[in-house]
Amino acid sequence: MSVLPITRDEIRLAMLGMVEGNGHPYSWSIIINGSYDAKALAACPYPVIKDYIARQPIGSLGIPGAKVTHVWTDDPADAVQVAAVAHIPNIASRAEDVIGQIDAVLVATDKGFEHVERARPFIEAGIPVFIDKPLCDNRLDLATFSKWVAEGKPLISSSAMRFAKEYVPYHRATHALGQLRHVSATMAKSWEAYGIHALETVYPITGPGYVSVQNIGDANSNIVHLRHRDGIDVLLQVTKDMGGGFGMVTLAGTAAGLQLKFTDTYHAFRTQLVGFVDYLRTGKPPVPWEETRELMQLVIAGIESREQGGRRIFLSEMD
Repeated sequence: MSVLPITRDEIRLAMLGMVEGNGHPYSWSIIINGSYDAKALAACPYPVIKDYIARQPIGSLGIPGAKVTHVWTDDPADAVQVAAVAHIPNIASRAEDVIGQIDAVLVATDKGFEHVERARPFIEAGIPVFIDKPLCDNRLDLATFSKWVAEGKPLISSSAMRFAKEYVPYHRATHALGQLRHVSATMAKSWEAYGIHALETVYPITGPGYVSVQNIGDANSNIVHLRHRDGIDVLLQVTKDMGGGFGMVTLAGTAAGLQLKFTDTYHAFRTQLVGFVDYLRTGKPPVPWEETRELMQLVIAGIESREQGGRRIFLSEMD
């Protein structure tokens, strides 16, 4: 019997894990809980988070019907700081200790190769799990997650870029451009962690149906060409220090073209988290598993292509 939907008036959430360079436990907990300690936030080591949280109007924070009640991080000191910032009442000594005390968990780390084992105790306990992007970065782990989904285990994963208000108007809605022929997006950091941001920016625009992936770049600057069955060439550049290119998108069709720029981080994250809470209430995932699976195949193919000297990898090889 499915644990969803959850009918409790206030869903209890656990925020689990923290890795270097990823401050989601801070921002996600504040967005959900709806309040924060300004003095504690000032000590947060992520300037971008401090900036966009501080810019939100009073009373705009919070997701009704949900609260982060427990936190655990890899370094215990981080949990103390996150709890102070976001008014989280309980700090767990081990991630597994939250079982029996919460209704769902968020795995707030972006190392895909760790996610099977981070999620396993909760999946096996039948607890719904949201897993930060990317869900995984190798075929074996994707097979494990696919098995769990086939068994009806409640788990979802996504990039916040799918929910960015700058792109949503063009999700499967580019008719004014004619037939799409070119889509490009740029992104910072690594393909392993942030390639999914670039992919999930363009995927809802083009729709599913990717044929091949070729990465002719290197570990610091991934240059990735994807071919879509509808005759669309997608070019993604994910370069380690290219902060100025975060979320820049070009769409060009047979009739017209346009360019887009991601700017509102808070809106994207909040909409993503509202989607998770809605999933807990309804049992309907905000992103179909078939799409998540294809996106993970694209992430994995991009890694394998780079490691194989830029070989073009067909998605038919991934099944």
